This record gives sequence, C-alpha cells and structure tokens, in this order.
Amino acid sequence: MPRLRVPWAVACFVWACGVGCGDLDPLCPSWGLCRSPLALNASPPWQGCGETWWGAAGLSLWGLSSDSLIDSFPIDPIQENYVRNDVIENILDLHISVQGTSDFLQFVSGGKVIFGSVPLAHRYGGHQFGSWAGQLGDGRAHLIGVYTNRYFCRHGERWELQLKGSGKTPYSRNGDGRAVLRSSVREFLCSEAMHYLGIPTSRAASLVVSDDEVWRDQFYNGNIKKERGAIVLRLAKSWFRIGSLEILAHSGELDLQRRLLDFIIQEHFPLIAVNDSDRYLEFFSTVVSETANLIALWMSVGFAHGVCNTDNFSLLSITIDYGPFGFMDSYDPNFVPNTSDDEGRYKIGNQANVGLFNLNKLLQALKPLLDPRQKQLASQVLEGYGQHYYTRSTELFRTKLGLLGDDENDNYLIAFLLKLMEDRRADFTMTFRELSEITEDQLKELHIPEEFWALQDLGKHKLFSEWVSMYLLRLEHNKGDTDVKRRKRMTAVNPRYVLRNWMAESAVQKANLNDFSEVHLLQQILQHPFRRQEAAEKAGYSLRPPAWAKDLKVSCSS
Repeated sequence: MPRLRVPWAVACFVWACGVGCGDLDPLCPSWGLCRSPLALNASPPWQGCGETWWGAAGLSLWGLSSDSLIDSFPIDPIQENYVRNDVIENILDLHISVQGTSDFLQFVSGGKVIFGSVPLAHRYGGHQFGSWAGQLGDGRAHLIGVYTNRYFCRHGERWELQLKGSGKTPYSRNGDGRAVLRSSVREFLCSEAMHYLGIPTSRAASLVVSDDEVWRDQFYNGNIKKERGAIVLRLAKSWFRIGSLEILAHSGELDLQRRLLDFIIQEHFPLIAVNDSDRYLEFFSTVVSETANLIALWMSVGFAHGVCNTDNFSLLSITIDYGPFGFMDSYDPNFVPNTSDDEGRYKIGNQANVGLFNLNKLLQALKPLLDPRQKQLASQVLEGYGQHYYTRSTELFRTKLGLLGDDENDNYLIAFLLKLMEDRRADFTMTFRELSEITEDQLKELHIPEEFWALQDLGKHKLFSEWVSMYLLRLEHNKGDTDVKRRKRMTAVNPRYVLRNWMAESAVQKANLNDFSEVHLLQQILQHPFRRQEAAEKAGYSLRPPAWAKDLKVSCSS
C-alpha cells in the first residue's frame, strides 16, 4: 500500500509500442496521430497573436519542469513502479510540423522523457456515486511536467501535461494503466469541442494509437474483448481536484493539506492573498461560484458529464476526466449518458444537485483548517450555491433566446419552452439553433420551413402557438433591437454542431479500421460549432440523429 503521507509518487512509463518507436508515422497502419486543432500557418512572430516563432520543428530547445511540484511536496521514496493501489502552437509554443518528427511521436507515446521531466502520479481520494471510495489516484495518467508559455498572447501561462493511458502507476490498483481507442478518441475530441463552445475544460494536444492488446469488459457483462490501446497528451492549468483535499483530510495529514492549499491558491487564485487569514474561506467561496457557473454552462449546451464523482471535480472548476459523457439529443432531464450509472445519479437533470453534494464534501475536507467563524461563513457560502446556479442558468438561457434586459416572466418563458421540448422529445441543440435562424415573421405565421426539423417537431405540441405568442411579445421589449440583430446574437451562442454520441461512435469505428478521416473532420468542424459549414452539412451533423444512435451505450470501462 502507498504511504498516505505523500501526495505524489514517481512513476515509470511502461507503455510498450506496437512498432519500433523510431519508425512511427502518424499515417502508418499501426499508428494514428491527430494533431492539435489549434494548428495555424507558421509565420513570423510580428504578425500577431496565435502564431509561433519556431523556424523549424524540434524539441531540442524545448523543455519541461516539475520543480514547482517536487520542491513543494514530498515524493514517495520508493522508486519501484509496482501496483500500490490552439494546443501545439498556441499553448506549447511548438511549430505544428513537430508532429511528424520521431522525437515528438516518441514523446507523446511515452517512449521518450523530455529534459527536465520527472513523471509523477498524483494520489487522491473521492466519493464515487455518493460513497467514500478511499484512496484512488492517477491509475493511468502520468504527469510529465509543467510548461510555461514564453511567447506572445499566452506569455506566462502555466500548463500541466499528462499522458493518459501510458501505463501503470503506483495507484493503478488492479488496472493495467492503459486506455483504449474508443474512450481516447472521445476525450480527445470532446475536450477540444468544449473549449470551442466556451466551456472551461482540459485540453488535448495529441492522440496516439497502437495495436498493443488491451483487454476490456466494455459493459461489465463478462464479455471481455481485445481492443486497441491509445494515449492522449492532455493539458490543464491544474489536475488537482476535490479528492486531492479529501484524501488528506481523511488521513489527518493537515500540514500537507495546508501546503497543498497554499500552493493551489498561490498558483491559480491570484486574487486571494496567500497571507490572508481567510484565504481558505475565500478559496471555497470562489470554487462554489465557479462550480455553479461550470454546471450552468454544461446545461446550456445539453452536456452531461456522466461520472460527477468528487475525484472528477476540478478545484479550478474546469471540465476534466472525460469518460462516459454525452450531449443530449432529445431534451430529457432524465438523460443518463453512462450505462454504469444504474440509479441515474448523474442524469443531466441532477448535475446541479450533484455539484452541491461535491462542494459539501469539499467543505468537510476544509473544516479542520477553519475556525468556528470561518466554518459558519463557509456554510452560508454553500447555502448560496443554489442561487448562484439559478442566476447563471437564467442568464445563459435568456441569452440563448436572444432576450435583452431582465423581465420577471423570463424564467417562466424558459421553463415553458423546456416543458414543451420535454413533452415532444424535441432535439435540444437544434431547437435553440433553429430558433436562432428562423425569422420573426415566420414565427408569427407559424410557418416552419421543412429544414427546421426540430421546430417542426416542437410545433406539433398543442401549446406551441401560445409559447410563440409569449416569446414574440417578449422580443418586442428588446429596446433598439432588430430581427437581424437577434438572429446574429443567437447564432453566436447556440451551436449548430456538438459532439453527439453517434458522431463520436462513427469516428471511433473508422479509427478502429485505421481510418482517421472522421476524427480529423470532427476535429476541424468542432473548432467552429456556431458557424454553418459545408463539410458538416454534407456529413449530416445538423440533421436528425440516425435511428441506430438510440441504441448507443457508453460505460465507465475505458
């Protein structure tokens, strides 16, 4: 068993390449490498932000550092790796052509350690599906270092790099430390899709796939199959999560907990003074409000995380650990993206409540460090979570409907629409998108063109005309507005394309056959989710989901 007094353990890569690493090619039959969706044309630095300075691709002048983490926290003295239970260019300052080099391919596949990198595995705990699960930790993710941007717009940003699926760590327990292709493609695509939807998230730089054998029981029904393995190079400002503090509180490591909190505050919460006696209270208050904001954003695009355990909830309130997530097709508050969630604990309509549960567990972990006054104030802060969420959610849906100002009946108008959508099983994404594209005159006449298939479905509700009348009357209260301005505002916030399960599944099935064309296509399309794109329309990404999509299942097995 690991020594509970340390938050980190040095971890060794044990990923075995399916072919010789020196011969890796992103397009060869044994490997597929999906480049960063932030690829731009290389140009001189004086041409502005978003462009890199590299004259030639290479890692020889590039390095990572783990000093801030290693200097701040103790490292497990046991070195043996037994089981103890925008990106490339704009973030990493690399020329996009680096992706084709042997050095880079070995780096992102875990075959090469960059100068200054000390692979680490983080120990944390967590409440899983409502129950304390004890010690967990990075079972298949190696933190390979911290990169600080040096150039242009992002100068000084600090990013922690992880290889997910790169082999066993001291916290793998009975796992093999690998990740399979299907889940890796989904994480790679969705983390980038969420970024371009404007939702705080981890990022993904690359996806490397091999023919190494990985065995999984996908639906936990005894049907174990061989699958292809994969590694994702993913980035976040920090990978600390609520469970990072829970494990220290549960094991009574209060001095280490203080050190960790002070480190997080100093690195990631610049508005909080590290010498402020109320810094932990201010930290908690910030996490509460930002978590409410994050979940409201999820709901505004119909996203369900799937596994909202405390070990998957970031202390920086970003979306991390993409597993059995899902974007709703038909609007359904009971939508559960994860077949492993038998009781529907993490259904989309319960995400806000789960956020409250997780924040309460964070408060319990913080209480040993708070005095009686601070505990009382922190409890009051938590009581305000519901209002934070309600206010932010209302703002977002008001914007989605193109409403200006604040009207006391807006909440009713929003709730009325959602009820109609629920009754008719109307498509969530396209209902709001088509309301963004249809003219007021067409709505007044209840003339719904055939191309607006989601609104046609909604229009079959007997109360649809009543809602339209209320909506048009509310739009008249938008001072200085025009129908053109309304539609322009709404199309800028209501995506036409999201990563629906059927789209991801189609890309995965092709990738399993060494065809990464749809992965690349989705990668490009999802960079511009609010813009109508010919390639996306041709692929049917804004059409009614195919009938076979209803039978798709996603589980925790990955």
